[in-house]
Amino acid sequence: ATVEFALVLPLVVLPLLLVAQVGLVVREQILLTHAAREAARAASVTDGDRVSAARRAALRSGPLSADRLTEEVLVSDGGGSVRVSLRYRSHTDLPLVGMLVPDPALGSVAVMRLESTIEDTP
Repeated sequence: ATVEFALVLPLVVLPLLLVAQVGLVVREQILLTHAAREAARAASVTDGDRVSAARRAALRSGPLSADRLTEEVLVSDGGGSVRVSLRYRSHTDLPLVGMLVPDPALGSVAVMRLESTIEDTP
């Protein structure tokens, strides 16, 4: 029984670790979606630099690492909306799984109408 357990244990632990890693990546995707909404909101209401406001809001929205986050802020041609696009590199760092699964690139986009009082000039 001990030998059988020793042979079967890796076949049971590896799928459990894979499921746990998928759960961690899904958690980071949800955090990234929330960060994109917060960044779009901050960029839409600011009267100053929209890119800086979006980055600050995205980093304050949750436990996302600043060195793995990139953002892009676009104001529509008519000046009626702001679009924030975030990209995040998730690390697969669980034992065994990190070696088998590459680091996924996550992305999220949020669009909100402008509510600030100044006009942006391209």
